[in-house]
Amino acid sequence: MEFKAEAKYIKVSPQKARLVVDLIRGKKVYDAINILKFTKKKSANPVYKLLKSALANASSTGRVDIDSLIVAKINVDMSLSLKRLMPKAMGRGATIKKRMSNIKIVLEEI
Repeated sequence: MEFKAEAKYIKVSPQKARLVVDLIRGKKVYDAINILKFTKKKSANPVYKLLKSALANASSTGRVDIDSLIVAKINVDMSLSLKRLMPKAMGRGATIKKRMSNIKIVLEEI
């Protein structure tokens, strides 16, 4: 069985979130939780919350062994970009893109 969870509009760039997501892809759920607890990246906390949400989705059915779940698929896609202006020389302005990401996770039984 597959158990899914999705988080939208996470305020971290997709490039930085992919660094954390690559650490837990293919791991058992409890190993992935331990990795995320001790990772010192900003995107580790939203990914940790998403993994706990997917785990809660799996346990709500009551027919699955939680210890046999693995992180089968997890991907980060680009979401909206907030565009801001930063003042530059001679009255000009440079655009700054504050990127956001959407994260999807799928847990499967071994």
